[in-house]
Amino acid sequence: MPVSKVRKKNTPKRNRTAAAPVVVADNRPNPPWFLPVMLGLMLLGLLWIVTFYITAGGLRLPIPTIGNWNLAIGFALIIAGFGMTTRWR
Repeated sequence: MPVSKVRKKNTPKRNRTAAAPVVVADNRPNPPWFLPVMLGLMLLGLLWIVTFYITAGGLRLPIPTIGNWNLAIGFALIIAGFGMTTRWR
């Protein structure tokens, strides 16, 4: 079987004298309020959902007029807390 010819790539040469942009990582520690707020959001969301399920028979707490949207509020609080965990150092 015949072998094909090797092609030369036509790549432009880089200018090595120009400095590349430097990306500096932000390694500062979190502020002191970050961890309590993160854990507080997760716990508040959990308590919101537990309160809704425990009082589902009659009172429908924490907010009786919105019904099952209480679950969405609880999960939103938990997700906000977990979202903060991605920034925790």
